[in-house]
Amino acid sequence: MKKPATPRKKANPSENDLQKVKKAFVLDTSVILYDHSAVEHFGEHDVAIPITVLEELDNFKKGNDIKNFEAREFIRFIDDLSTEHMLQTWIPLKGTGKGRFKVLMSHATPVDAERIFSDNKADHKILNATLALQHEMPDYKVILVTKDINLRLKARALNLSAEDYETGKIQNVTNLYRGNDLVEDIPQEVISALYDHGSCPVEDAMPHPPQDNHYFILRNHKSSTLAYYNPQDKTLQRVDKVQAVGIKPRNAEQTFALHAIMHPDIKLVSIQGVAGTGKTLLALAGALEQRETYNQIYLARPIVPLSNRDLGFLPGDANSKIGPYMEPLWDNLKFIQNQYPEHSREANKIKEMVEQDRLVITPLAYIRGRSLSNIIFIVDEAQNLTPHEIKTIISRAGENTKIIFTGDIYQIDTPYLDSQSNGLSYLIDKVKNHPLYAHITLQKGERSELANLANDLL
Repeated sequence: MKKPATPRKKANPSENDLQKVKKAFVLDTSVILYDHSAVEHFGEHDVAIPITVLEELDNFKKGNDIKNFEAREFIRFIDDLSTEHMLQTWIPLKGTGKGRFKVLMSHATPVDAERIFSDNKADHKILNATLALQHEMPDYKVILVTKDINLRLKARALNLSAEDYETGKIQNVTNLYRGNDLVEDIPQEVISALYDHGSCPVEDAMPHPPQDNHYFILRNHKSSTLAYYNPQDKTLQRVDKVQAVGIKPRNAEQTFALHAIMHPDIKLVSIQGVAGTGKTLLALAGALEQRETYNQIYLARPIVPLSNRDLGFLPGDANSKIGPYMEPLWDNLKFIQNQYPEHSREANKIKEMVEQDRLVITPLAYIRGRSLSNIIFIVDEAQNLTPHEIKTIISRAGENTKIIFTGDIYQIDTPYLDSQSNGLSYLIDKVKNHPLYAHITLQKGERSELANLANDLL
């Protein structure tokens, strides 16, 4: 007699539910200005933008900042889609496994964000568009995606799902690559070889090859030395403490940073650290020490006005407006000049470089679109750049160009970036272990005891 078939085991309901969930993401203006290609980064799920976002992007399309570029590129993307489709209907996105896209028009909803928050500002119109889509598509999980924390909070107050834009975001920033390590119990013969010959096989000191251009403090109970892993010949090489235009490194990390800045085979350097650790000063000193190797030195920084008000609010001409933002860079240059007597040959050389435009201190926006050939290009406050801005700067590097990024990933001055999503964190995480790249995290403040007190205790 044939046995009855064994009943098929039912799948976990929660797994089935997860597989069946269809999602529709609503993007706000901050996401588009951060990444104009964001619409294409949601896989098979549908993506929409409220008509209010298009209206806001219209205000950003003119200008030379990266946000203006992002706005223009997205508007071109929308224009391309609209040549064959009506934007208020779902349009299939190009590419395998992609969802659909549409522009959300204004619709009445049972819950009115403008009435609840007593304001008809753009954010509330975006909330209403998201609420309308949720009402229109009850079988979908509708999620508002925004880099504006306050808008996410408002959305959740209205029982809407809200998320940050995760593409390009570093998930574990507390374990971000530091670029250097302390290694104890190193055999004495390794340290002796580094002192006597300047290098030794890496396998004599450690079981596995480290990351390219990684720096080490090697020590045992008798002696110690500084070294780095040279990816060209795959050896450990001694790092000597050298000075640049009168600036002497005050600790091992500063020694490593100056070594990376002045090494001819390392073309891309990033230096991360809190205020007072010497990031900008070391970068400028190392660049000036190599002034005979490069035609020009550019020292630039992004301008982030207080309260994000446009520079047009400030009085005076263009130079008057940008002057206060460039002053920290001039302070570092003056500090270097003060290492020499006022009318000495060295001080005059630095002054001549400024007068002859061989040393240029400028806002970052002023050098966009220029060819970066045969120069050292220092970008200060790089934590205020987006990943796309970092990529744009590096991609413009020509022959015999070195780029140095400095900044503090925990000191963000722009509203839609944080320690995980800024360009400096992105660079450190994505480019580590490349033979052209070196990174150093500076931890010890050297500005003054008072500055250290502020960093440590306040």
